[in-house]
Amino acid sequence: MSIASNLNSIKAKIPEHVTLVAVSKTKPVSDLMQAYEAGQRIFGENKIQEMAEKYEQMPKDIEWHMIGHVQTNKVKFMAPFVHLIHGVDSLKLLQEINKQALKNNRIIDCLLQIYIAEEETKFGLDEKELTELLSCSEFKEMKNIRILGLMGMATFTENQEQIKKEFLHLKSIFDSLQNKDAQCRDTQQCISTTVHFSTISMGMSGDYQLAIECGSTMVRIGSSIFGGR
Repeated sequence: MSIASNLNSIKAKIPEHVTLVAVSKTKPVSDLMQAYEAGQRIFGENKIQEMAEKYEQMPKDIEWHMIGHVQTNKVKFMAPFVHLIHGVDSLKLLQEINKQALKNNRIIDCLLQIYIAEEETKFGLDEKELTELLSCSEFKEMKNIRILGLMGMATFTENQEQIKKEFLHLKSIFDSLQNKDAQCRDTQQCISTTVHFSTISMGMSGDYQLAIECGSTMVRIGSSIFGGR
């Protein structure tokens, strides 16, 4: 199967309200261009340097998503062009994104990464840390970032029930924040003007259909499009 036919097959299974991020990390520009020519415009990378190099070489109507763990000292390299940063897991990182966005006269969209897996190798905020971040004064003062929602990665396991439980847990956190955000807009007492909860990014090649059933609005798919790494 070609990259184009893989892509079309996946798009046929995804509802219209779900955004497909083609995870192109480690893949050559020639592979990305095959996906681009088949209509794909959103690509996800997990290393900032690699994403910046591909950005320079490829058409400028592409939305670049940073889906990997972000080191604060590398934010400046993607700040001029990154469309969405998925893995924001600390106030310190948000402050750096805000600072670099200001330097580039931009507002950078972000997702807060929530720790939902039963694995120590995964990053993310727990619910207490999430609440503290959203309510702290430093966060409310940031003007050059916009929080669009949450991102989470399920445990790497064959146990579908466990994966489903973790996805539903993330969806329940998202729903409660979205409700809080809607209520505060009605009363003009918002968490922050930088919060617009609309996106929940969960689901990858092996579990994206289950993630969509559990409420995902954005899926990150790599090997099912481009083949194994």
